Amino acid sequence: MSKSKNIFLLGYSGHAFVILDIALANNYNVRGYFDKKEAAFNPYKLAYLGDESTIDIKSVLEKGYIFPAMGSNSIRKKLITFVKDYGLNQVKLIDPSARVSPKAQIGSSSAVAPNAIVNSLAQVGDGCIINSGAIIEHECKVGDFSHIAPGAVLAGNITLGTLTFVGANAVIKQGITVGDNVTIGAGSVVLKDIPNGEVWAGNPAKRIK
Repeated sequence: MSKSKNIFLLGYSGHAFVILDIALANNYNVRGYFDKKEAAFNPYKLAYLGDESTIDIKSVLEKGYIFPAMGSNSIRKKLITFVKDYGLNQVKLIDPSARVSPKAQIGSSSAVAPNAIVNSLAQVGDGCIINSGAIIEHECKVGDFSHIAPGAVLAGNITLGTLTFVGANAVIKQGITVGDNVTIGAGSVVLKDIPNGEVWAGNPAKRIK
């Protein structure tokens, strides 16, 4: 197998298992994972390669890509900053069952999970998660390190800030702007713009924090 199809994970827990499946479906050879300590639960029998901050991580450069496989937006941002600082090889991962328009843009270290849809002229930033069955409609902009949870729907021409979380099965009306560091609860229906740093939930969604 070509070295260019080797991939290493940063982190190895729940979200990493989804990333593993996507990588394997794209014919990557998952060589192992880096983490602070070895995982007690290792269903994929991956090799533990140590703490990325205490080893010669640059050796990975010659062997393949590295992918931040953490569900937390803030931790994923830190990991991607680490990857960029060391000049390591990044890649985006798109499940074969996902539908991504050729006119859409997906950033580095972003994952598009099974059965997700990213439609024409949508822009997804770096380090994002477009989770299983989520829909990103035409001309939406998803900021870096954001997470669109399973089944969530972003209708057309929405702008979503960085480090923002949209809960499972939430719906955001077309044309809405959502700020940075926002959390939108599962099942919410967002009909109004949301400023930075707020938590909204409900149908219709209201500020709760």
